[in-house]
Amino acid sequence: MLPRSYLTSSDLGMTQDEILRSFASHVEYTLARDEFSATPLDFYQALAWSVRDRLCDRWNKTQQEQFRTAPRRVYYLSMEYLVGRMLGNAMLNLGITAPVREGLGRLGLDPDALASQEEEPGLGNGGLGRLASCFLDTMATLGVPAVGYGIRYEYGIFRQEIVDGAQVEAPDSWLRLPNPWEIHRIERTYPVHFGGRVELQMENGREAFKWVDTDVVNATAYDTPVPGYKNEVVNTMRLWTARASRDFELAHFNQGDYLGAVADKNASENLSRVLYPNDAISVGRELRLRQEFFFVSASLQDAIGRHLKQHAIETLHEHAVFQLNDTHPAVAVAELMRLLLDEHHLEWEEAWAVVTRSFAYTNHTVMSEALEQWSVALFEKLLPRHLMIIYEINRRFLELVRARFPGDETRVRRMSLVAEEGERRVRMAHLAVVGSYSVNGVSELHGRILRERLFADFAQLWPEKFGSQTNGVTPRRWICLANPDLTTLVSEQIGEGWKRDLHQLRGIEPCAEDPKFRAAWRQIKRANKVHLYRYVEKTLGLALDPDALLSVQVKRIHEYKRQLLALLHAVSLHRALRRGEGGRAPRVLLFAGKAAPGYVAAKEIIRLINDVALVINNDPLTRDKLKIVFVPNYSVSLAERIVPAADLSEQISTAGTEASGTGCMKLSMNGALTIGTLDGANIEIRDAVGADNFFLFGLTDAEVEQRRREGYQPRAFVQADPDLRGVMDALIGGEYSPRGPEVARSVGGRLLSQDTYLVMADFASYRECQRRVEDLYRDPEEWTRRAILNVARMGRFSSEATITGYARDIWHIPIDREPPATGK
Repeated sequence: MLPRSYLTSSDLGMTQDEILRSFASHVEYTLARDEFSATPLDFYQALAWSVRDRLCDRWNKTQQEQFRTAPRRVYYLSMEYLVGRMLGNAMLNLGITAPVREGLGRLGLDPDALASQEEEPGLGNGGLGRLASCFLDTMATLGVPAVGYGIRYEYGIFRQEIVDGAQVEAPDSWLRLPNPWEIHRIERTYPVHFGGRVELQMENGREAFKWVDTDVVNATAYDTPVPGYKNEVVNTMRLWTARASRDFELAHFNQGDYLGAVADKNASENLSRVLYPNDAISVGRELRLRQEFFFVSASLQDAIGRHLKQHAIETLHEHAVFQLNDTHPAVAVAELMRLLLDEHHLEWEEAWAVVTRSFAYTNHTVMSEALEQWSVALFEKLLPRHLMIIYEINRRFLELVRARFPGDETRVRRMSLVAEEGERRVRMAHLAVVGSYSVNGVSELHGRILRERLFADFAQLWPEKFGSQTNGVTPRRWICLANPDLTTLVSEQIGEGWKRDLHQLRGIEPCAEDPKFRAAWRQIKRANKVHLYRYVEKTLGLALDPDALLSVQVKRIHEYKRQLLALLHAVSLHRALRRGEGGRAPRVLLFAGKAAPGYVAAKEIIRLINDVALVINNDPLTRDKLKIVFVPNYSVSLAERIVPAADLSEQISTAGTEASGTGCMKLSMNGALTIGTLDGANIEIRDAVGADNFFLFGLTDAEVEQRRREGYQPRAFVQADPDLRGVMDALIGGEYSPRGPEVARSVGGRLLSQDTYLVMADFASYRECQRRVEDLYRDPEEWTRRAILNVARMGRFSSEATITGYARDIWHIPIDREPPATGK
């Protein structure tokens, strides 16, 4: 390492002048530009590098301190990270936002315009990836030693375009420009094996299994700093890129087969090309399993290598916990067993003891598509050694089940890691449960569903394993960055401490009774709407009224999230307005979200939303009272525009289907009132903010289950409700299908025949609840009072509260509860 004397205070200082000197240096020497040739992109890159320089000093010190003290580390294994743009977050956490803004202003540069040059990493699809990023931020803020492992997808999820009302997927080439935040750690490269066969050999008088004749792909690391909030801690997000073990086949080239010369290289590197290939086809399913194994194998090798620098392999569980972020990384259980057995030569019992004290599993959904099951044939083709290990884990586990529940072979079949019905399949969620010492849900309701329904057999066997940790989000990104005017208003009342301890927001509760504070609050909300609507008009050419009620449903497009319930209600409103029914508050209904490329029903929902919007928005009788907008290509940056502007948060999933939800938390933290079912975190939000400040409707989880047991008939609800019958007749009859009725008929047919998520059963309750919403919105003073109370009571939904629970109950790691006295 260079002596500290080589690094002058001007290199790493935090004053305005010191930052500007770094900025100018990067423009001139890193980019070889001057004031006449530099572009806005150049200025952004120079600013980002200047900020990263200051992170690197803290980053190195953090790693040195963690190596010196050898603490228990969290290795967070996640297929997704939606980090958002990093410049603003890094400046906020370093405490240099003001000097940067003032300094750039002296140069005639707009920091917001520079920040908009940053390409947003599309490394996730929704709440799962954003939650992972909130957790990494908070672990650094609380001083938890952690590494976030994932894949550096070259193209992210996809860029969503809307063409003739339909979703069209385009490549999201976020790496087309240099990424100033990442550092390529070429020395951190590990071989990942696929295919081949397993041989039984003798080594030193003992049987040993050898995985031979494999195809090898190299995983190479790219590191991104994750700074804590004003505490000098910088943790690491390490993402893996696939590199071929052989770059070029000269024999093919010399024979004139120029494509064949690089075919293996291209096939290997496809592993990290795109997030979530279309798993509706066999090639996509195989690639998905390859991706999951690729990143967990590299991550485990990396973590073990770090551990062995100071400790013996047998003590891995004492110094490391591998947190499985949903079922995607579950194959890590089998891979760690393989590494311990075959590479480090532990006996089975010793290896299994290490494994089952090293893994913790967070389940994020009860949806079957996320509880992955891989065909035995595919497993045998790609990971033959791991299939052997899973069979042995299963054999020993089922012996335990039979001993505990003798004669109950039905239970044995339910709990088996391998499903035997039809095509034999490996149940990855079962592997995660059996291989982990902790299994948690992400809300109180979800934790109960895991214990009593989804994993009930396992909870009877191991009740001590199961618990829940309600999700949370970081207020620094979702209030401070997204809503700076609200941040200033709150800080003027109660100081800055709430940015780290969200419970301090209780201090603004008395302000709900202050007319001047309420007026300032409304002014900020309206300004946020104007800011969002300028973007909508520029992007879509649609003018929106900032005084209308803005109701938002922004999340992944999925049938269980019931975007259709909100859309059917919009049609009901439109029909009522056309009949001349007065007393309706003007309303804007905003949707945003992506549908998985292979999910036909979800893509039809997007098309239907846009078809209905086209009719309603162009109706001269109603367009001043009701507008519908679908904003394409939902992302963290787009959410940062929408969330502060929202009046009403639509959290309307079928009770018992949403594990937690975090959009509900972000919206409530910014003053949106919630309309929702008793599902996921809605239950706890309602408890926190008060029943009077939450618009509740719909069936409970128990009532949903009862309806299904009794044989739910959606047509009966339609026939009994003239309004709903008129809505469905209008949709299926093509009144809201300017591009043709096929999609409306397809969606309507599913609702009338199946209605898997009980849209029809909840429609009347939802409609009446929306009436209460309108009645309250016409009283702006009371609406604002309740909005302030919502924000004041959101302390428990900070990711600081969540990570504190994980650290205390699961990881057994002490946390840094207070920032340093310097505040840095």
